[in-house]
Amino acid sequence: MTKNPNGKIGALLIGGAHGSLAVARSLGRHGIPVFYLTNDHQITRFSRYTTMSATWAGPDRANAADDLLDLAKRHRLAGWVLFPGGDAEVQMVSQSREKLSSVFRVTTPDWDTIQWALDKRLTYQRAAALGIDHPWSYYPRDHRDVAQLECRFPVILKPTTRLQTNAFTLGKAWQAHDRSTLLSRYDEAAALVGEQGIVLQEMIPGGGETQFSYAAVWHRGQPVASLVARRARQYPIYIGYTSTMVQSIECKEVEEAGSRFLHSLNYSGIAEVEFKYDSRDGRYKILDVNARIWTWNSLGRIAGVDFPYVLWRLAMGEAVTPARGRAGATWMHFSRDFVAACQEIWVGRISPADYFRSFRAPLEFAEFTRDDPLPGIIDFPLLVLRLFTRRLPLLARGIKPFLVKSLSRLRDQFFAGHNSHKIP
Repeated sequence: MTKNPNGKIGALLIGGAHGSLAVARSLGRHGIPVFYLTNDHQITRFSRYTTMSATWAGPDRANAADDLLDLAKRHRLAGWVLFPGGDAEVQMVSQSREKLSSVFRVTTPDWDTIQWALDKRLTYQRAAALGIDHPWSYYPRDHRDVAQLECRFPVILKPTTRLQTNAFTLGKAWQAHDRSTLLSRYDEAAALVGEQGIVLQEMIPGGGETQFSYAAVWHRGQPVASLVARRARQYPIYIGYTSTMVQSIECKEVEEAGSRFLHSLNYSGIAEVEFKYDSRDGRYKILDVNARIWTWNSLGRIAGVDFPYVLWRLAMGEAVTPARGRAGATWMHFSRDFVAACQEIWVGRISPADYFRSFRAPLEFAEFTRDDPLPGIIDFPLLVLRLFTRRLPLLARGIKPFLVKSLSRLRDQFFAGHNSHKIP
């Protein structure tokens, strides 16, 4: 296989935000070159461990796989390990796995496997067949079907897949506390994803502290690296768009159910299986399966299981000794967690002392690290830039390239003389 100019096999990381930043740091610390390709989030390109970066039209294009093959030819990336960072990237890679495998080492299973993770209809269908608890769910055909549905309120509306980017897929879940709100929200969601792209679901009581995950790298139907985690805080605090603080714990019920689901697929790759504890019946109910890098994957590093590096080693054909992450480690997205914590203190869910105790355990930050500080410095400016781009797209179209270029120059100056990698 032809290698890149520096003679090392590297990783091509496609899309994603803070989760992909953690991948770049994980691999970069082991001397592995990282090429970051994005059509949206920018923060990973400002890591000192990102060797090269570029923008592209995105994974939704019909010839997206051909774009990757062309990129590999131009930059001599043959033999590099492919890491998709988002659901759309996972779908594209899995559906083009055979073609991409002719050049890359692909860490994503084929579509016959991935579909059970990306489509909630199939996820819950398989969970039911395996005896894994899941929330009551209904897939309406149209507006009339919703109007005639007999259900107990409140309910939530969720997209069956998150392969598009719009207000509904970004919002995670929309609440409806009565029939009129449900019909209004359904019509709004249907305009974005289609009438049959929506699942209505019972609203399980409890906030982020009732959400759990089985996170792992599997190989040929067996776990190689794994841990169980609890979402200690989230933002927004009632229905979280994203985790802001996650802790590794021991929970046999979650580990067993997550393992059973992945084992049924003879799974190979990285995955996060999400559950919510229902205090009404004392059961952990499966919510989602993420067959990609998730935001807080760097929690594994301080818990003893460095997920991206384990996946890299498997892709390179190395033997890896199975390991389980230890309990008691904490991951935090500081800027968002500070806001979430302030809200929880305001409503009386935690005290200021509780918040400060969050910093006692072994702690990994999403944005700040001593060896790679720049992403933490520009995290907030990049968030503002993203919001600006979405709300004023025409104006942002002219301003965004200038701002990104300015931040790139700042990156080069920041790491000048510190063995940095320049962004082409």
